Amino acid sequence: MKRKVINVLFVCMGNICRSPSGEGVFKHYVTEQGYADTIAIDSAGTYAYHVGEPADSRMREVAAKRGYQLDSIARKVNVDDISLFDLIVPMDTDNLTDLEALAGGEKEHVRLLGSFLDGHDSNITAPSVPDPYYGGREGFEKVLDMIEAACPSMLQFCLDRLNQKVT
Repeated sequence: MKRKVINVLFVCMGNICRSPSGEGVFKHYVTEQGYADTIAIDSAGTYAYHVGEPADSRMREVAAKRGYQLDSIARKVNVDDISLFDLIVPMDTDNLTDLEALAGGEKEHVRLLGSFLDGHDSNITAPSVPDPYYGGREGFEKVLDMIEAACPSMLQFCLDRLNQKVT
C-alpha cells in the first residue's frame, strides 16, 4: 500500500527570505519528529523577482547558525499549486491576498504562518511575519523565531490532514 503524503508550500513575495526559511526550518522539524517521509515541503514567491536564485545570503547565514540548511531555488507560485498542496502558508497578509486572488477566493488550507502561533487560530487574528530584506540581522532572527514557534501547530495540522486522507 502506498503511503499518503501531505504537501506543504510556504509563500512570501520573492521566495528568497521568509518562505525558504519556512521550508528549511519546517523540513528540519518534520525530520526530527520522524515524518520526513510523509510531509513534502516546498516554497514559492508571489512575484517572479528572484526566480532561479538561492535564498538571500543573510538569511542563509542566520539560518545556518541555528542548524538549518536553506537550499531551495526561488520560483513563482502558480495556480496549480492551490490544488496540489494540502497546506499553503503565506507569510503575510499581502501574500495571503495574492494567493486568494489566484485561488478565486478564500481557501481553508491557505493559512498565514501567524495563525499557527499561540493565541492565534485564524487568518483574521494572525500576525504577519515581517519581511527582513531591508533591515538588519534582528529581522532575520525574528523570522526564524516565528517559524520555529509555529512548527508544532503546523505539524499537527499536517497530521490531522494525513488522517483525513487515510480514512
